[in-house]
Amino acid sequence: MRPRKACLLLLLLALAQLLAVSGAGGPDEDSSNKEDAIEEEEEEEEEEDEDEEDDDLEVKEEGGVLILTDANFDNFVADKDTVLLEFYAPWCGHCKQFAPEYEKIATTLKESDPPIPVAKIDATSESALASRFDVSGYPTIKILKKGQAVDYEGSRTQEEIVAKVKEISQPNWTPPPEATLVLTKDNFDEVVNDADIILVEFYAPWCGHCKKLAPEYEKAAKELSKRSPPIPLAKVDATAETDLAKRFDVSGYPTLKIFRKGRPFDYNGPREKYGIVDYMIEQSGPPSKQILALKQVQEFLKDGDDVIIIGVFKAESDPAYQQYQDAANNLREDYKFYHTFSTEIAKFLKVSPGKLVVMQPEKFQSKYEPKSHVMDIQDSTEGSAIKEHVLKHTLPLVGHRKASNDAKRYSRRPLVVVYYGVDFSFDYRAATQFWRNKVLEVAKDFPEYTFAVADEDDFATEVKDLGLSESGEDVNAAILDEGGRRFAMEPDDFDADALRDFVIAFKKGKLKPVVKSQPVPKNNKGPVKVVVGKTFDSIVMDPKKDVLIEFYAPWCGHCKQLEPVYTALGKKYKGHKNLVIAKMDATANDITNDRYKVEGFPTIYFAPSGDKKNPIKFEDGDRDLEHLSKFIEEHATKLSRTREEL
Repeated sequence: MRPRKACLLLLLLALAQLLAVSGAGGPDEDSSNKEDAIEEEEEEEEEEDEDEEDDDLEVKEEGGVLILTDANFDNFVADKDTVLLEFYAPWCGHCKQFAPEYEKIATTLKESDPPIPVAKIDATSESALASRFDVSGYPTIKILKKGQAVDYEGSRTQEEIVAKVKEISQPNWTPPPEATLVLTKDNFDEVVNDADIILVEFYAPWCGHCKKLAPEYEKAAKELSKRSPPIPLAKVDATAETDLAKRFDVSGYPTLKIFRKGRPFDYNGPREKYGIVDYMIEQSGPPSKQILALKQVQEFLKDGDDVIIIGVFKAESDPAYQQYQDAANNLREDYKFYHTFSTEIAKFLKVSPGKLVVMQPEKFQSKYEPKSHVMDIQDSTEGSAIKEHVLKHTLPLVGHRKASNDAKRYSRRPLVVVYYGVDFSFDYRAATQFWRNKVLEVAKDFPEYTFAVADEDDFATEVKDLGLSESGEDVNAAILDEGGRRFAMEPDDFDADALRDFVIAFKKGKLKPVVKSQPVPKNNKGPVKVVVGKTFDSIVMDPKKDVLIEFYAPWCGHCKQLEPVYTALGKKYKGHKNLVIAKMDATANDITNDRYKVEGFPTIYFAPSGDKKNPIKFEDGDRDLEHLSKFIEEHATKLSRTREEL
């Protein structure tokens, strides 16, 4: 109760008691006075609540620009035909630079007939509106027409924005038709089979990820429709077109597939406008480049730095050539494919037409492996067989691991890496090959493992985390195993025998993994358990408990903002003995399981009991107590309110 109200009520009650003591009036009159006092107090409370509500709905103005909030937005725009909106962040440099121009726009549109309101919304504080209008960057400008948002994509100048707003404000204005084609069972085959290339999204109307993708997808569709020839984008409501969804193995939303003359290929590109546009332009070109001269092949062998893939055919009409093109389309993101119709090149490669040749540049060839791997391609050869042949022979026995090829070439585990000054340029090639040859002697006997050399400077952070940066040795070695585990070879004079002993010890399970870790906390009984590298397995991977784990960085602003919410979450669920709320500084500790990938901060996973290898990433919703609680309740395997014994 407010102090003013409390004082008034006490005063009225005191007056009533005084009247009763003095004999002024009987019991009925005394009761009536009390009721009057209560009614008066309730009326005042209602009036104050109405005043507060009016305050929330009040629209303030700054420099001629209206300030809208989560509280007053709907009430303000309800009866407006057209409203210009800017979503901004107070710290955003572009927003600050745009502010004077926006105020000029507000003045101009205020003078139009009828006046058009110009408003701004602080997207960092009015999070509900920012989420509702899919704001992901600042400033974001939208024009509201009869409650429907129209994205503004022109330049941020007074002239262009005013012209666009006035155009949309016209009574007869209608939004342009969608550039994205709508496909159903009635037109799908006709459209898709006729297109040289088309991107199709299978979506569900209720899917949050689909809603987030929708505006970016439409923008990309508009951009690609302007190309010559245009690259069409289409969408299928998979919940309505169930036969189409089943036909193309759609099991999640959104699922995107590229079709070339009706043949489906997985889409593995970005999901924002410019990423989609660039990816589809690249995909629209041929997957394989033609080699005309023998000299090109010789240069690949002499100076190349990656696997060489060449299909040899009689002509484009060769059925095997089409099979090769289809297979190349599936792998074009990760490999460069070439083809030739030259008999001279076929002779040099010692193959006849209808063959696929996979080989390594000369610097990666050795006496322990064939110079090339040849596959016979016929019109009946499956694309999967061609793909398998390429993947099987992608790497030499001992390759060169670099930052640029690590993710695509060296993701397989276990990986044996030897670190030193790797340099294949003319002056240093002999020294580089000297140590690589010693690795080859061991690699030939362990075909189940991948071997590579790596420059110690390129992987300085990795070498440091392995504890080898101060080893004093010119050559160091390590094994990167599945689950993120790493093993370092004890510093010693490096030779083939020492490496062999290290690999054998690993194979027999005699090595202890290296784990980067902060000290284990002595007292870890707070509402949020602190996880470090050494306790990741015992806490997060505990098969008997559900664990919500936040990976954070000490310098991350979003992480600092989340901290009080996350602590409140820990307190809320502290009484549940089968649920752990935990956090880990991912910059100072190893995550010892590679299923928990962290690409930004904060990253939150739910690790369910009994299924730790399939953690669920928190991606939808705001990082507030309500949404995090809902996420836990949805995925918890068993919530018990029995308190843990202290």
